[in-house]
Amino acid sequence: MKVTLIGAGSAVFAAELIKDILRISEVDGGTFALVDIDATRLELTRKLAGLLIEQTGKNWKVTTSLNRRELLPGSDYVINSIEVGGPQNIQREYEIPLKYRIDQCIGDTIGPGGLFKALRTLPTWLEILKDIEQLCPNALVMNYTNPMSLTVLAALRTTSLKMVGLCHSIQNTSHQIAHYLDLPYDAVKWRAAGINHLAWFVLLADQQGRDLYPLLRERAKLTTVRDQDPVRFELMEHLGVFMTESSGHVSEYLPYIRKRKDIIRDVCGPDEHGGSGFYARTWPEERKLGEVMLAQLEQGTADLERGMEFASYIIEAEVKNKPTVIYGNVSNQGGLISNLPRDGVVEVACLVDAKGIQPTYFGEIPSHLATFNYQHMAFHDLVCRAVIEEDRDAAEHALMVDPLTSAVCSLREIRSLFSEMVEAERDFLPSFLVRTGKGAGK
Repeated sequence: MKVTLIGAGSAVFAAELIKDILRISEVDGGTFALVDIDATRLELTRKLAGLLIEQTGKNWKVTTSLNRRELLPGSDYVINSIEVGGPQNIQREYEIPLKYRIDQCIGDTIGPGGLFKALRTLPTWLEILKDIEQLCPNALVMNYTNPMSLTVLAALRTTSLKMVGLCHSIQNTSHQIAHYLDLPYDAVKWRAAGINHLAWFVLLADQQGRDLYPLLRERAKLTTVRDQDPVRFELMEHLGVFMTESSGHVSEYLPYIRKRKDIIRDVCGPDEHGGSGFYARTWPEERKLGEVMLAQLEQGTADLERGMEFASYIIEAEVKNKPTVIYGNVSNQGGLISNLPRDGVVEVACLVDAKGIQPTYFGEIPSHLATFNYQHMAFHDLVCRAVIEEDRDAAEHALMVDPLTSAVCSLREIRSLFSEMVEAERDFLPSFLVRTGKGAGK
């Protein structure tokens, strides 16, 4: 087996995936092929992988390269976790929108931050996909890079590769809900569907089928519970269901919360619970955690338990024909969520076994929730069109339909913001954005 990690310089995240794969029973050997353009961080991940292999006693080997084309041939699985131009742009993607009163907490999925992360990421992603098509066309591509829906949608519109987008929001949130309910995890039944970072727990029940939402609403009245997830509990109170992404993320996905300082103060919590600029402030420090993990492995104190990321469970299900269910970001072409656009990407339960990944039909989600998803999917469509067709207007229009941006800014302000961000990031963006007019980059 050959597993190729592109963007392996993510270090801790790459090491977590490697650790999980090493924990698959009866899969004792293979090759981890690590690719990154940063030689220093690539070497850190190589050391982490070597120590993990040594401490788990498996017979895997590690190869590394700064050139993905050297390592892609023969890959059975390609895992993508690239970050394009991040260190130079994370701070400005927070600070420039703030001048226009757009206050972001994370800014990596939608909004000005999500838009410009996509615009600097997707052109590189499309080149990676071309190499995969040429060098290992039968590999399963598993994407972890945000913006998730946009990254998967761009792949689906330009390639015929086997593709799934993976996140930890649904499985993590299901455990959080059980914790908030003060119930054992196995006592809770649930169903979730929607789009990545904005999916909904439309069913929440006990094993006898009794609705658990009344109990969750009662638990949310406790300050000790509500303060752990203030924005999501606020949304549940008014929208009726709990959703799948953290308070900090979801605070910027809808138009109701981050448009005024008083609402942010009253609804959001600090730091990851909705604090202003949390991601921009903490991301540089998070990049240093690889050294911490390396020290823990060297000292024998690292946690070697298998985590909840889906990648290893997919590999295990396919290789050992061990059926499992994961939540994947996949095409809605077959109407898996019947009241969302079929040319978009949705997040639904998928069966995985030796036949591969098989998305399951969900049906309709409640109309008001579908409306929120539809607005995001219109944003996704415009951004993908912008990159694939080299259409600057489509990128600008995407910012105009963004929920938070449109709640705060006039159309003239949005155009000014867009132009200012293009100028600030011009060295990291495709050339068509620097000029004006549809197809200007062609």
